[in-house]
Amino acid sequence: MEGELIKTHTWLKPISWIYGCVMHVRNLLFDWGVLKSKKYNIPIISVGNITIGGTGKTPHIEYLIRLLSPRYKVAVLSRGYKRKSKGYVLATESTPMEMIGDEPWQMVQKFPNVYIAVDANRRNGIERLMNDLETKDVQVILLDDAFQHRYVSPGRNILLTDYHRLITQDLLLPAGRLRESAHGKERANMVIVTKCPEDMSPMQYRIIAEALQLRPYQHLFFSSVKYGKMVNLHTHEMRSMADMRKCNVLQITGIGCPKQMNMDLVKHFASVKSMDFRDHHYYSHTDIQAIAEELKEIPEPKIIITTEKDTTKLLTMDDLPEDITKHIWVLPIGIHFLQEKNRMFNEKITGYVQKNLRNR
Repeated sequence: MEGELIKTHTWLKPISWIYGCVMHVRNLLFDWGVLKSKKYNIPIISVGNITIGGTGKTPHIEYLIRLLSPRYKVAVLSRGYKRKSKGYVLATESTPMEMIGDEPWQMVQKFPNVYIAVDANRRNGIERLMNDLETKDVQVILLDDAFQHRYVSPGRNILLTDYHRLITQDLLLPAGRLRESAHGKERANMVIVTKCPEDMSPMQYRIIAEALQLRPYQHLFFSSVKYGKMVNLHTHEMRSMADMRKCNVLQITGIGCPKQMNMDLVKHFASVKSMDFRDHHYYSHTDIQAIAEELKEIPEPKIIITTEKDTTKLLTMDDLPEDITKHIWVLPIGIHFLQEKNRMFNEKITGYVQKNLRNR
């Protein structure tokens, strides 16, 4: 049920109150126009959250890429978290992951016809994408994790909140995981409750809708995780989870919230043991040794399951042992909308893009 993964530190509430005051003043300065939000003459869609940790931004960005890229020239602009470069970088297939970050690098490999750029200064990044010769044909810009970046005013603001940790049930940092008050949700055009179970009841939908208390101008959607076929890292063989249901699994993840993936894998395999690392974790040789030791304890038949995001870091290791790689299966993670609302969501996005392209 929703709220089951929320852990808070109530003794830190006094510090959270101070932090909340600072964020409230910052938002007021933007609302009053003291700090300026800039609009651009191009369709811009922001996908973000107001919590730290994983709410599923990358799968939702990739959903938008698949929706829009067949018809429009799409660019994705991210800040490139934990990259070892500064300023604006336009990625190519040969750009090292360390220069742009793991999630942008993952998208470069999957979508070679989409512009992938990183810049902590979103204004500068947007203007470079629009004006540089190599990218000036861009028609739509997707902003990754930019809900708090209010110096840019996107045409569509999509806010994600985890089904297991709704923003209305969380606390501000550091007592909880909110970057700002849940009232910040009012800036969103769309709110998506992510990682929902497939079998939600009508009552559960109503309870969450009432808890969020959205405005009439806001649209509420519910999305669920959709897993693709697993790919073996060594042989590139593709298999479905159903084909390997008798296997015992060692789950290796360095993502924001691995619990949902673990809950899903438990339903499909004989047994599942998880090794969870910090979000965006770069694997070391010590980590690989620890993984090898854990793998020895798993009974046959056994496999390692990890995410595409984690694979980006594993592939950069020069001497990853073959005994490990032959066991690793990469599980692609996507999303789909519940209540048969894929079409409604798609129409709202494509309608906004088409209307604003005409206005240009």
